[in-house]
Amino acid sequence: MSVLPSLARSNDSQPTTAATGRRKGSRRTLVAILVVGTAGAGVAAYLVAPLDRQAKADDTSDKTPISTAIVKRGTISARTSVNGTLAYAGSYEAIGQASGVVTGVPGAGDLRRAGQVLYEVNGKPVILLKGSIPVFRDLKQGDKGADVKQLNAALVKLGYSSYLSASSSYYGYLTKAAVKKMEDDFGLEEDGKLSMGEVVYLPQDKVKVTKVNVKIGGQAQPGMAVLTASSLRRYVSVQIDTAYQSQVKPGDKVTITLPNLKTTAGKVTSVGRVAEAGSDNQGAKVTVGIEPADPKATGSLDQAPVQVSIITDSARNVLNVPVNSLLALLDGGYGVEVVGSGGERRLVPVKLGMFDQDAGIVEVTGAGLKAGQQIVVPAS
Repeated sequence: MSVLPSLARSNDSQPTTAATGRRKGSRRTLVAILVVGTAGAGVAAYLVAPLDRQAKADDTSDKTPISTAIVKRGTISARTSVNGTLAYAGSYEAIGQASGVVTGVPGAGDLRRAGQVLYEVNGKPVILLKGSIPVFRDLKQGDKGADVKQLNAALVKLGYSSYLSASSSYYGYLTKAAVKKMEDDFGLEEDGKLSMGEVVYLPQDKVKVTKVNVKIGGQAQPGMAVLTASSLRRYVSVQIDTAYQSQVKPGDKVTITLPNLKTTAGKVTSVGRVAEAGSDNQGAKVTVGIEPADPKATGSLDQAPVQVSIITDSARNVLNVPVNSLLALLDGGYGVEVVGSGGERRLVPVKLGMFDQDAGIVEVTGAGLKAGQQIVVPAS
């Protein structure tokens, strides 16, 4: 416990006068200290000398201006602060099947939509389509399969056919007609056949290029990962101790501190089930995924370090007070100073429970303490 002499304060009793209305009484001394709570929260408080009954009575006539807060009842949450990484969710490799000289590539950070040129080989565009099945064969009229269904769905979404069924797994006349329209738009040979080198599938409608693996003038080969892309969904990942795994669940609210020291809200979207060695070499960890509530507030930084305050335990329907209202008693324990309706003040010993560092409050119990009462806090 570290005593801070510069914050020492004494309130010596003075003789009673008509002007002040003060009475002679016992002397009460408050000395500022730093209290470290069980949850690690720093608590600014005061040492209070034990008060006899006469001293308590003297206090009731003290009309010195004070600052107050309200005793509240509600849910309080214990939190832990962990390091995290802010990024764009997902990592997808664009595996091309075109062979030849690379004549056009996007830059890292560029955005591409389904239905746009992703890159060029031998001066011909390779079109980005939405889908999860990689290209593994040329497609033509009469073909069937899941890859044909994927193509039909992409063509319908891009508006190349009003009659084609997006759920059809058959490459019929309507598919051929839609492919010819797409080929015409991109200056390709309008044969109604989809060759392996004409398209690349990625599982998002819109992606952000994160890494380009080829250069203009380089050689493209079938099966080459031409580039890597991500979704545009902002995402934070953190690692927490396995001891907290059962206490953190999807939907839990968190606070994210960004590199510019601004904060934004978020919620847990996933909690890992497999423990793995933590990056800090401090025991087994599980990965927790977090989605920012306001993605725009997170900016555009990728792989940026952030701090995340995450709830690890909660107590419902409990009394709570501001941490800075606590008084550390010389004879042990803590108390708060309750202000009565007439301005009289009395010291109520309390027992401490859970600390909420983010909210700056602590769970308390004490005889006669109830929600709605006013308590003394340091003047701002």
